[in-house]
Amino acid sequence: MKPSRLNARTVLLIIVEAALLFVGMISAVYLRLGWPDGDIELIEHYGFYKAALATSFCLAAFYLFDLYDFVVMHDRRELVLRLMQALGLAWVALAFASYVLPQLMIGRGVWLIALPLALSLTVTWRVAIHWFLGHPEIGERILIVGSGGAAIEIAREVLGRRDAGYRVLGFVDSNPELLGKSLINPRVVGLTSDLEEIVKREGVDRIVVSMGERRGHFPSEQLLRLSLSGNVSIEEGASFYERLTGRVHLDMLRPSWLIFSSRGRQARMNAFARSFFHRTVALVGALLSLPIALLTAILIKLDSRGPILYKQERVGRNGRPFTLMKFRSMRTDAEKNGPVWAQDSDDRVTRVGRVIRKIRVDEIPQFWNILKGEMSFVGPRPERPHFVSQLAEEIPYYEQRHLIAPGLTGWAQIKYPYGSSIEDARQKLQYDLYYIKNQSLILDAAILFETVKTIIFGRGAR
Repeated sequence: MKPSRLNARTVLLIIVEAALLFVGMISAVYLRLGWPDGDIELIEHYGFYKAALATSFCLAAFYLFDLYDFVVMHDRRELVLRLMQALGLAWVALAFASYVLPQLMIGRGVWLIALPLALSLTVTWRVAIHWFLGHPEIGERILIVGSGGAAIEIAREVLGRRDAGYRVLGFVDSNPELLGKSLINPRVVGLTSDLEEIVKREGVDRIVVSMGERRGHFPSEQLLRLSLSGNVSIEEGASFYERLTGRVHLDMLRPSWLIFSSRGRQARMNAFARSFFHRTVALVGALLSLPIALLTAILIKLDSRGPILYKQERVGRNGRPFTLMKFRSMRTDAEKNGPVWAQDSDDRVTRVGRVIRKIRVDEIPQFWNILKGEMSFVGPRPERPHFVSQLAEEIPYYEQRHLIAPGLTGWAQIKYPYGSSIEDARQKLQYDLYYIKNQSLILDAAILFETVKTIIFGRGAR
């Protein structure tokens, strides 16, 4: 995953909150035990290490409740509610850990003081930072060059993500007739010929260029001078949109992107490392899930007639078909009238199937597909040939998702809910193309963590 302002702010947020939580724990020790008993507990009984462990429990709970997703955290009431839920979960986990290993406890009664103290500190901090990031006068000041559909879409995304730390000042265009016109909320504030003057007058921090070189009068000389001056950052519109949203906009995509970003010639060591990582995770997952798999097989056999495993042809890397395996969750006559997308409350699903789909147990046999090299642990979800043919006709660049091996989980799966329409497939493709362009072990690890969180909370299953 490429570094970005969002990632830097997230890291800073984690560091500050870790410090606040740690200080809260230490303060609770002194409030409960006083001095010198507090010093004895912290120094001689490894209290600092126990406080650090408690802090890590809290940070993990914050992650599970999406408290590091700036896009989610708009509603302050929701923010405070999630903080309370996360800290409550962390304290339950700490209480259980202390019961199993009494050595982890910091003085009797310290946790009872630390909980409200940590909650007060984090709520105060979060409300303050939430106000700061969402304040209309605070944030990087952006000027968008262009006024077409892509430029408006970029502005719309920025306006919808107030906590992302950006503020759109307006648009500039080469057409004098658009001057002063309001496109969505920001208006056209000037002409491209006056770009340098506008940047200086408005105190622009970043220019986002969303104007094709063949459309109108592209201000290449002005942009070059501004770039060389070092006073303003200049970014291409599609790249900015991709970094802001975590997906590739199909209407901004050009063939050159596919040519220069193709993963067909990626470094051999990187490809080997990712393949080794994916197969290792699949092997560990298969071994750990073996008891669950055996129980699932028995329940399927007892619940309905038919085979335990469901085998289906899917499209793999470079368009090659392979046989995907899953635990059967539908009746054997589920597709007697032809292939159809799964729907909410699908009456074709069996009683056991409804449960194993919800907790993703039906996917366990796909560990074998990964070990065979037909799939990766992370990648675009493999689709059926019938739907691939249909979607490739309707959606541009759809076939490009087959540049890499399909995955058991993926960027699109954790970023977009289960889809059952052509528009859903289009939206998910944008995330798949983002992953293809930015795939790395770090991004794979992040997707795996998010997948675990998705399974725990039962999101997106059908």
